[in-house]
Amino acid sequence: MLRAPGRVQLRLSGKPQIRLDGQDLDPGVQLALRTLELRGAPTMVGAPHSNPEPDEVRARVHREALVFSRVKTEVGGVRELEIEGADGPLRLRHYRPPRSSASEKPPLLVFFHGGGFVICDLDTHDEPCRMLCRHAEVQVLSVDYRLAPEHPFPAGVRDALAAFRWAVAHAVELGADADRVAVGGDSAGANLSAVTAQLAARDGGLAPALQLLIYPAVDLTEARAPSGRLFADGFYLTENDRQWCTRHYFSGSEGDATDPRASPALRKDLSGLAPAIVITAGFDPLRDEGEAYAEALRKAGTRVLLDRAPELIHGFMNMTTVPAARDAALRLAGMLRASLELAK
Repeated sequence: MLRAPGRVQLRLSGKPQIRLDGQDLDPGVQLALRTLELRGAPTMVGAPHSNPEPDEVRARVHREALVFSRVKTEVGGVRELEIEGADGPLRLRHYRPPRSSASEKPPLLVFFHGGGFVICDLDTHDEPCRMLCRHAEVQVLSVDYRLAPEHPFPAGVRDALAAFRWAVAHAVELGADADRVAVGGDSAGANLSAVTAQLAARDGGLAPALQLLIYPAVDLTEARAPSGRLFADGFYLTENDRQWCTRHYFSGSEGDATDPRASPALRKDLSGLAPAIVITAGFDPLRDEGEAYAEALRKAGTRVLLDRAPELIHGFMNMTTVPAARDAALRLAGMLRASLELAK
């Protein structure tokens, strides 16, 4: 059904074409949202205005990932690693591009998955990592950072920085170009990428060659940009979801959302940071804050490539059975490949 003509998808969704803020929602996405609604979980967390336990949400999202990322992109190799993290063992998954498409020493992307710092894992984001690996021609090191509420802020930040430092120190051993180690991720993972880029630039070590920020969550305070209000309900990531994730992220923590390690957009000095690719989605409540962060980086002297997928929603990297989402993911991979070529 997700590959049927648009008019058929709209009919199956039971709704007319959704138009908001001068944008048309992709019919395949509209049908996917209807499918989730029929399955009883139309939002990231679940039923609207619910307050489920994290393990319940994790199990459901894991099942949904198998539905919407059913096809596995072929790569050159995948292996599991374990390193010493900030506070104990840290699992990584290493993806290598096919030999026919990879340079002798491809760049390395340290990838942090999304999920509001509470849900998702290496498996839910296996296909996004595979697509980036193959089509951007990069090695990918996916990081299984600690999740809240079991490990609240700043545990994930500490793991992200430890993983990046390990990747820089072991890039040659992995067969990658040590001068082109990038950080990237989606949503909460983009938050960790932005924070890692900021901290690495200030700790005297090697900064990332690039930061890839896919629909980033960069301000965890209760401030809401216009898109945060306009798309607060009905487009998978809801206001209730955002509050649920933030509440768990800081549960038992001495920190709060005003800490720049939690809300990188609040850091006063954004100068001297790695070049950035910022990807937003038109029907995403995080759209405007991501684009505002891109503009703030640009004003601080950072080279920024900003691209909006106007017809898509938050989480499209995990919906690649929808043709428009797959096309956007491939376009994103092309931007990453070209940008890392410039970093040589």
